[in-house]
Parts: sequence; C-alpha cells; structure tokens
Amino acid sequence: MLKTRQLGKTGKSVTAIGLGAMPLSLANRPDEKTAIEVIRVFIDLGGNFIDTANVYCKDNSDVGHNERLIQKALKTAGKTGEIIIATKGGLRRPKGRWETDASPAWLRTSCERSLLDLDTDSIFLYQLHAPDPRVSLIESVGELLRLREEGKIQHIGLSNVNTHEILAALTIAPITSVQNRCNFLERKSFTNGVIELCVEKNITFIAHSPVGGHFDHGKLATNRTLMKLAQEHGASPYEIALAWLLASGEHILPIPGASKVSSITSSLKSMDITLSHSDFRLLNQVDI
Repeated sequence: MLKTRQLGKTGKSVTAIGLGAMPLSLANRPDEKTAIEVIRVFIDLGGNFIDTANVYCKDNSDVGHNERLIQKALKTAGKTGEIIIATKGGLRRPKGRWETDASPAWLRTSCERSLLDLDTDSIFLYQLHAPDPRVSLIESVGELLRLREEGKIQHIGLSNVNTHEILAALTIAPITSVQNRCNFLERKSFTNGVIELCVEKNITFIAHSPVGGHFDHGKLATNRTLMKLAQEHGASPYEIALAWLLASGEHILPIPGASKVSSITSSLKSMDITLSHSDFRLLNQVDI
C-alpha cells in the first residue's frame, strides 16, 4: 500500500508522490507509446494523482496535447474517472514561448477546452498557472470561482504564487492547493512563508520540479550529501531528495516529472525510504 496524503479539504486521499506529466509533451517528448506506458506504470503501481496543463505542448498549435495523452492512457488502462487529474489554465504558447494570460475570457476558454481534451464534465482540481501582471488576481480567481459554481471545476488551485497572492485569493474563494517550484536546492517556499501559510490554511503544497527539473537535475545527482545518504539507504540521490520533501511535511505533495518508465518507478520508491532524525537534520543543514 502506497503512502497517501490528504488533498486540501477535499476529503480525497492521493498517493504521496504524484506524476508530473509535463515532460511527456514538450518539444523533446518521447513517442506516444512510451508516454502512455509511463502513465500506465504509474497507475499500475498505485499512483492516483497526475498533474498536467493545457500548455504542456510544443506551441499554440499543440495546446491540449498532454491532457489528451493522459485521457488516452486512462482509457486504455480502463481507469477513466478513477485517477485525480489536476490541470491548469492561464498561459499561452506562441511559437513555443511561455506567455501569461490569466484574463477571465482566456481562463474560461482554456477550461472549456480542457474539459473536452480530458473528456470529462468536471475537472477535479483546476489551477491558475500563474498570476498575470496585466490582470487583477481577484479577476482571475473570480472567474475560476464562477467556473466552480457552474460545476465545470470542483476545486481551485494556484501556481507560482507568493503569500500575498494566496491570502488575496482566499478572500474570495477556497483554495485547495498551491503549486510552486520546490526541491532540495530550491527552498524558497520554505523560507518565504508559503509552505507555512499552506499548513495554517490546510492547503496542499504541490512541489513541482522536486528532483531539480530541467535546470538542477544534474546538480542533485552530484550533491555530496544526497550521494552519501543514497549509498547508505541503497537508493538514488533523487529518491533521497524526494524522501526529504516527504519528511518535511504531511501537506507536501511532490510531483516528479517522468519521460521514462524507470524514472517514475524510481520516484515511487522514495515513499519506502525512512530518513532518520540525523539524516533529516543533515539534509536541512546543507549549505545550498
């Protein structure tokens, strides 16, 4: 039985390690057969939380690729409706660039297209991908609230936000999750009050890029402390990094990305690692 975490105040339990599906749809993505196999293995091993976004794709002509891929994989596995899918809206991909558009009109258009691509009547967790400096956060979250009232989404999440933005959003809508970049080498959400606020408000903190993402993946693999503990536990440095995040709080939900079956099976193994108090203290004291 895999370890689980409560997802905010939804009453739903999700596996303590989710699947970040983004690598399956970017420009250097694996072939479809491999991508579907990654999702299938995650599910077969007991995983039940997958994070996606409409803009996990190559460019604007490819919007929805990741969502359609997930739906195809779930249908193939006979698991449609059994896995919790969290998607996002609020960005565009012109010529492959990442541009913010959290206008109410675009959020509604994005959500309604995601409903079609995921082949569902209601999205369980819909996240604002990022605040838009040209649009009031209250306007953006207000549109998500309207979508929830219409039954198109069930719960609201935020991504790439600070404490001020979380508190502002909470004045008009219940917030189930906050998703920020967070890993062994990127601890900003621990030091700027975001994780502390999530604990206080019973909000799940979804840690994206928990094994470094594109930029810090290699640095994690060669970190001396991670390597030392990996050898002691018979694990990989990435598995130790995930175990550290899990040990940092019951409200933290890491979503490591994967484009190979071996990557997701490794990530799930991190739930079996028990760090001692001295291990945890050592990891927290590392000068990054």
